[in-house]
Amino acid sequence: MKTILKSLLLVFLLAFALQSCEDNDDVAAPADLQVNDFVWKGLNEVYLWQADVPNLADDRFANQEALNSFLSGYSKPEELFEDLLNKPVSKYPINAIDRFSWIVDDYTVLEQELNGISKNNGVDFRLSRVSEGSNDVVGYVRYIIPNSDAASKDIKRGDLFTSVNGTKLTVSNYESLLLNPDSYTLNLADYNGSAFVLNGKSVALTKTVLEENPILISKVITSGGHKIGYLMYNGFYAEYDTKLNQAFGELKAQGATDLVLDLRYNGGGSVRSSTRLASMITGQFEGKIFSKRQYNLKQMAGLTAEDLEFLNERFVKDIDGAALNSLNLNTVYVITTSNTASASELVINGLKPYINVVQIGETTIGKNVGSFTVYDSPTFTKTNVNPNHKYAMQPLVFKISNSADFGDYTAGLPPTYVQNESVSTYGILGDSEEPLLNLAISKITGATAKKVRIDENLILPYVTDSKKINGYRNEMYLETVPKEFQKLLK
Repeated sequence: MKTILKSLLLVFLLAFALQSCEDNDDVAAPADLQVNDFVWKGLNEVYLWQADVPNLADDRFANQEALNSFLSGYSKPEELFEDLLNKPVSKYPINAIDRFSWIVDDYTVLEQELNGISKNNGVDFRLSRVSEGSNDVVGYVRYIIPNSDAASKDIKRGDLFTSVNGTKLTVSNYESLLLNPDSYTLNLADYNGSAFVLNGKSVALTKTVLEENPILISKVITSGGHKIGYLMYNGFYAEYDTKLNQAFGELKAQGATDLVLDLRYNGGGSVRSSTRLASMITGQFEGKIFSKRQYNLKQMAGLTAEDLEFLNERFVKDIDGAALNSLNLNTVYVITTSNTASASELVINGLKPYINVVQIGETTIGKNVGSFTVYDSPTFTKTNVNPNHKYAMQPLVFKISNSADFGDYTAGLPPTYVQNESVSTYGILGDSEEPLLNLAISKITGATAKKVRIDENLILPYVTDSKKINGYRNEMYLETVPKEFQKLLK
């Protein structure tokens, strides 16, 4: 009898062991489903809205075989990724929840993009429809990147173009005309008061691998007894934090009493860089909470008070041991437009509980969520990454708020003083007469701001811009999967 019971017990244990081996995490997917398997398992673990997507539920598939059957229904990882997002903007343009997650088939390119490196001719531009409902597109130059091909050509801020290589730009062909070729010719145009007309001028441009220094302008403007620091900062690229600190050192050495931080074209970047910038602006809040992150319900469950601490970003005093050049300001003036996003918004929102933030310009884009790069490895880092492919994901994995627990600004952060930017009133960036900077200076000094008359016909519907075309999204990211977060991976 005992022998029979032992045999039954062994059978039971064997069956249990076999069932355990069927767990999704323990059985490798077939070779042709490796990427799809990575997409599902990565999103199931870290995606911010994992609990809101039925196909990402922990109990959605009984075993790996059932998961494989589901994954085999997608011939492209990109299609699977899109279907697993929580109301992506591509399918829900009006009421989208996830507007910013993306996937790439080559993480080397992604890593470069997150550091401001791209194949680029140096023309930063915006594309708009020529009028509401029209499919024709006009481009206008916002600025020229120094040390680029365009920097040596006859093209400048405010120049208009409506054709590329003699082909009229439309909403359906701009990608093929501007993204794919390494070289092309922009056909410039003028606005005659009612239409955009080619003016016979053209500029031939060639793309090179270009690393953009996000510090476009740093200077001090003396006005009304004030020494106003002006910093135009176009991307939170971590590799430039030291140069940013040097720029603040120069502003400080010149006796800057005020600061105008121009983030009008800054689509975001590193969370750490945002924290460092906020610390340079201030300096008197070292160690205090700048921002707080919140992950998905699965990762937040059961966290201790000690665990929660690593979700906080705190004001810092140095960069890798080098002291910050802080201005110790109690007020900062920030220029924003509808292209200001993510890490830029984090600086504004994170500073508000501590100092007076005067926002000049337009309402920001409204991105209060962030990501880190998810690789196909056991820890989702690049360590022991799957050598069989180079796919990586940049899904939204956290929501962020300030020390006062405010983070609900998906409709954007509205300006204190409204001043729309229009190509009809473009001035020279960094010049005290440039409309947005002029308004900021007037609020600092008490002087009367320059009157700006915008041509209503040139307030045009946005299509895209060069940063997006070159692969850089509106981003707020952690530079790697935090070690503490890896402890939570179940």
